Amino acid sequence: MRRRLLLPVAAAAVAWPLVEPQLPVLRRLRLPVLAAGAGPVRVLHLSDLHLLERHARRARWVRRLTATRPDLVVSTGDHLSSVGAIDLLADTLGTLTADGTPGVFVPGNNDWFTPVRPRLGSYLWGAQRRPREPDLPWGLAAAALVDAGWVDLRQRRTTLQVAGRPVVLTGTDDGHLGRDRYAEVSGRVDGLALGVTHTPVRRLLRSFADDGHALVLAGHTHGGQVRLPGVGPANHNCDLERARARGLSRLSPRAAWLHVSAGLGTSPYLPIRLCCRPEATLLELVAGPEERG
Repeated sequence: MRRRLLLPVAAAAVAWPLVEPQLPVLRRLRLPVLAAGAGPVRVLHLSDLHLLERHARRARWVRRLTATRPDLVVSTGDHLSSVGAIDLLADTLGTLTADGTPGVFVPGNNDWFTPVRPRLGSYLWGAQRRPREPDLPWGLAAAALVDAGWVDLRQRRTTLQVAGRPVVLTGTDDGHLGRDRYAEVSGRVDGLALGVTHTPVRRLLRSFADDGHALVLAGHTHGGQVRLPGVGPANHNCDLERARARGLSRLSPRAAWLHVSAGLGTSPYLPIRLCCRPEATLLELVAGPEERG
């Protein structure tokens, strides 16, 4: 009896990492960052779509997120895996802003560079191939998103009306590629302010926190993509502590919050996930007893 069960159990274990990427989940979190008496602000955080032309199912799932009725949508990069997906990207994200909901975005490393086939060692130990010249037309993709009602936040600080209140948004290019240049947008912020970037590199997170941002949104890590029970992410491809490879954490006591999305896609050359379902997150910012220093 045990031998008869062994083969299907083993087959399921081998197949599951290929199935899990097809099972996205919407996570919901409440975050006490607003002053007493302030009404809630609902922020939908997307990241790492890695769209190809064939990803119609993933696109449909994202479009259905209009049902969450967010006050603001933030996309933290790695939107594309090929130039042929630009139209699909603009149509998909355009659905989320079609009713006038504000949306902001920044690019990730794979918005500039076509994904390359990884070696096992580069995935497990983080050894990276030397960057090439950018070969994806990110400028065309960004223009398509702007035409669809989104705000390009790359190297920019702006204030938007969100849920009837002003929200400061500061965004950068990708820190993994060293393109962030935070000094171009630095300066102390007042009121509710959100930092937006792709890779959560620590030097950049410190800069956002030092300037008074209440929350920093990032992606890039895929949550590790492969998470081993009792160990955590096999690799997260940045200098952030592995315990923060996905989800919500404090950058330091009484300082900014950080939310790292595990993202919705994968590399086309490594289309697997284990113990790390693809995700989008609805963050409800609410009034709370904490006072930030």
